[in-house]
Amino acid sequence: MSQHDEGHTVAGWTGTAIATVGSGLLGLAVCAASVPALVAGLAVCAVSVLVTWYLHLAGWGKPPGPRPRSQWALGVRDAGARDGHPGCVSCRLAGRGRRTASGLRPTHGAGGAEGRSGGAGSAVLAGEPEAAVAEAGG
Repeated sequence: MSQHDEGHTVAGWTGTAIATVGSGLLGLAVCAASVPALVAGLAVCAVSVLVTWYLHLAGWGKPPGPRPRSQWALGVRDAGARDGHPGCVSCRLAGRGRRTASGLRPTHGAGGAEGRSGGAGSAVLAGEPEAAVAEAGG
């Protein structure tokens, strides 16, 4: 077994398998010069993204970064998926994320690996605009 958390999850492997089928259809479409097969291959690849996203949100994925060794097994479900993972684009797209005591989501500059913002280009995921102004130093 690897000594690193390589992110082997049900969501990852399922999405990869579906995308492989879609890629195979795309290759067949190119070889056969078939527009319907090309459309089918693109549709299967799009479905792979949606299935992977759904499984991640259902707890069969993993948060960004390494997990504790006890969670490396393929069948371990992620209990933190319901609330959203800090710094996770998939969770942000689904409207999930950490909330502050006031019920608002923090800005990018809340600290940690995702907290390297603070300039004029800082983004506010949700909440009051004043928080972004105060964080940007203005």
